[in-house]
Amino acid sequence: MKQPRYGLLLFVFLILPPVANLLESIMIVHMHMQLPLLVIAGFLMAPFFQTKFSGVFRKWNSNGIPGIALVVIIWSYWMIPRMMDEALTIQMVEIFKFISLPFLVGVPLRDSWKKIGTGVKDTVYILLTLMLITMAWIYIGADQQICNNYLLVEQQTVGWGSLAMAGCLIIYFLQLTLGDRSEYE
Repeated sequence: MKQPRYGLLLFVFLILPPVANLLESIMIVHMHMQLPLLVIAGFLMAPFFQTKFSGVFRKWNSNGIPGIALVVIIWSYWMIPRMMDEALTIQMVEIFKFISLPFLVGVPLRDSWKKIGTGVKDTVYILLTLMLITMAWIYIGADQQICNNYLLVEQQTVGWGSLAMAGCLIIYFLQLTLGDRSEYE
């Protein structure tokens, strides 16, 4: 199984200081590229952890709800503008970002997604879409800097990027809802 190796390679690549500094230098790349790539790294590494700690996943996340709840809580935390700032200025927050996104979002997401029902998946899609729309509203509508480490124009760019991602999620959700779901289940 090569997926865990690819996930580990992606994770190691993302934590290299030159790569991390480059990705964090532009706000939209930091929020809409680095953070999801860290989640993808954890998602790819998940089979290793599911095999190595199968009893823990069976006992702790048997129906997928605790894992999805953890995913939503940690992802919501990283959508707070202040956390983007603190990840650049406080080393412990930066370390928490590199641990929480792969291992507390990516791994539980992979373990939980097949276990949860369609209704919970729909709720996650809707919640993520609403979160992105709210963040877009905050970043676009702000007339002053919310994040001290990024310019106002960068914040507005993140807002428009969040709105575009929300639009894509709405289209995908409508396609799932109105289309044949049997191939996705």
